[in-house]
Amino acid sequence: MSNPTIQFLGAAETVTGSRFLVTYGDVRVLVDCGMFQGEPEISAHNDEKFPIQESSINALVLTHAHLDHCGYIPALVKNGFTGPVFSTHYTQVIAEVVLRDSAHLQMQKAQYAEPQLKAMADAAALYNEVDVERAMKQFKAVEIHQRIEILPQVFLTFYASGHILGATFVVLEIGGKTLLFTGDLGRGSHPFLSGPDLPPAVKIDVVVTESTYGDREHETPITDFADALNQAIARGGSILIPAFAVDRTEEILFELRRLFEARLVKSIPVYIDSPMAEKVLVYYKEAIEEGRIDIQPEIAAQFKGVDPFDPGKFRIMTTVDESKLLNDMSEQSIIVSASGMATGGRVTYHLESMLPEPTNTIILVGFQAKGSRGLQLQQGAQKLHIHGNWVPVLATIADVQSFSVHADQREIVRWLSHIDHPAQAFIVHGERESQEAIAAKLNSELGWKATIPELSKIYEIE
Repeated sequence: MSNPTIQFLGAAETVTGSRFLVTYGDVRVLVDCGMFQGEPEISAHNDEKFPIQESSINALVLTHAHLDHCGYIPALVKNGFTGPVFSTHYTQVIAEVVLRDSAHLQMQKAQYAEPQLKAMADAAALYNEVDVERAMKQFKAVEIHQRIEILPQVFLTFYASGHILGATFVVLEIGGKTLLFTGDLGRGSHPFLSGPDLPPAVKIDVVVTESTYGDREHETPITDFADALNQAIARGGSILIPAFAVDRTEEILFELRRLFEARLVKSIPVYIDSPMAEKVLVYYKEAIEEGRIDIQPEIAAQFKGVDPFDPGKFRIMTTVDESKLLNDMSEQSIIVSASGMATGGRVTYHLESMLPEPTNTIILVGFQAKGSRGLQLQQGAQKLHIHGNWVPVLATIADVQSFSVHADQREIVRWLSHIDHPAQAFIVHGERESQEAIAAKLNSELGWKATIPELSKIYEIE
């Protein structure tokens, strides 16, 4: 039998849509199954027919629960995939929250479409909540560091990646070859999650690595968040922080609690406006309370029986009516709302309300993809198109990148240097510039053979 092959069905020359198909003979294993996000020409890939017959895939391995890694799974199941989905426990439970929210948003878009477009909108929805329920029944939880045989002579081991709760990098043994998929690699500086495990001391034949921040290094100190908050509070207006519901919101609450308690920032009311974040918070609290393997032991000990995410004057806005109240309040406050790139969700209504007021502040705290409103704000846009209207940007825009949970160029290369000269390395999950920068570093500094794969192309493992 010939060597295994790997086909890049997503995250090739772009940041999103992670889907990597490993084939050996009649065996097909898909690593991640995410949605494409960002500019229309990228997100349009979601509507294309899946490149292979879904029913021909034997198993799916999921690195973590972000939408660009798990968001297409219900559609895969809907269209014929019946195999197991292997993930860690917390990836499984958080993925269910993320996928239910995704299904709700898709059906909501179809429901409120113009009558003449309704049939088209219904058809455009990739899946609904019933499809999510079906997909979740195929999940199988695997402990970190547990080597298991997922198919005859195909072995899987998860290792902690330090990215979000439950996130892993993957070692897959198939056809006599060992492949390592980094998933999204954390930094080792997370306030409460343990840092990424080092690669295992085994011969790795192929590395598939992310490169989200491959062309830059994180230079923003954590003190910049406190500075941005203090300057915003001194202006007298309110503060809006667009933040992803999974991990980023939890990080921000954890840091606000610390800053308020230490009196480094004046304590003001904090509102979380994200039903998804409310659900995910439950799992983060549980993991810290139980001292799970993902959590730094000293943090688990410090917050035993204590809510690490309650900064004091704190409220979660669950309903739409509660969300609307935030735009009518006169009291100075901090609103943390999804989505993190301001592409949709409740945060867009707060932007529409808050951007025209010069005393307000918008604090950006993460990666802003091409085509997102967040990137437009980051690049100094003077107006934004929101809900069919042009909204003037008169509020102050602060850019704080200290919360990034993606390793930067230096951190990626340093981590990969622990792997002894794999035969092949593929650079994925980044803009073209980031992929080229990481490939150049790996080739020049580590002497690797690094390739930027083409979308849908099949590569034989050497």
